[in-house]
Amino acid sequence: MTYKRILLKLSGEALMGNRNYGIDPDRLSDYANQIKQITEKGIEVAIVIGGGNIFRGVAGASNGMDRVQGDHMGMLATVINGLALQSALENAGVPTRLQSAIKINEVAEPFIRRRAIRHLEKGRVVIFGGGTGNPYFTTDSAAVLRAIEIEADVILKGTRVDGIYNTDPEKDKTAIKFETISFEDVLKKGLKVMDTTAFTLSQENDLPIIVFDMNTHGNLFKIVSGQAIGTTVS
Repeated sequence: MTYKRILLKLSGEALMGNRNYGIDPDRLSDYANQIKQITEKGIEVAIVIGGGNIFRGVAGASNGMDRVQGDHMGMLATVINGLALQSALENAGVPTRLQSAIKINEVAEPFIRRRAIRHLEKGRVVIFGGGTGNPYFTTDSAAVLRAIEIEADVILKGTRVDGIYNTDPEKDKTAIKFETISFEDVLKKGLKVMDTTAFTLSQENDLPIIVFDMNTHGNLFKIVSGQAIGTTVS
């Protein structure tokens, strides 16, 4: 296996499947099976999941809601998604722990770095919910921060697109895909990989990012096996 410890970043929207909102059980089950496949090879897996399928703080703020309150609602949405993914993983026979950046002791452990690393070393999948615990920070920022803290080898950003393109491939049929690209070129070309805070943090800590299509079954296993899937930013 190419990597020993990974941070898998999943968007909340990815859990919707073909629905307009909420969680698609089939999509959740597929993700759980793909994650199980790589844990069986000894890969240590941590996960950060968004909450956009339930609520977005930015969207709430644009409709007149207080941004801080909206972002806290978004953090709670990530915990809901974390619980759903935890249930799917444990149904598949994968031991997990859910840790939250905001205190919800009845449903999740508080985030403690050493405890998270110990869980990973024991073969448990660790799901990080609640973002960073602070408003104005996205789950992309949470993913990079947690990846650095647990000393992950790479961030795998699972999306519905198979990599990074020079334009939006869903709108432009002539869009060109990058197999590999440097942090500097992403910034020069103005490509949207992550928000600026998350991307800069990743760049400063020499943490590579692989953007790939999580919805194609088997892609996750191919990446950790060393195959060139998606786009690598390094």
